[in-house]
Amino acid sequence: MAKTLLDVDEDLLAEATSALGTSTKKDTVNAALRHVVDETRVRRQRALAELQAVADSGGFDFERLAELDD
Repeated sequence: MAKTLLDVDEDLLAEATSALGTSTKKDTVNAALRHVVDETRVRRQRALAELQAVADSGGFDFERLAELDD
């Protein structure tokens, strides 16, 4: 793990500490980063599943796309 010196909004850090149930600044920052990464992965997976559902239901005209590439 790398050591990094940061200026952090103390009020925001306190609120995040309470929301995450962490007890140290390090734990709070790591938990917040983990939360953001996990949420982003979930959103991307959901978007991909929705896109796949549209494709599976014939929602894309792939022949038209091929025409546009010509």
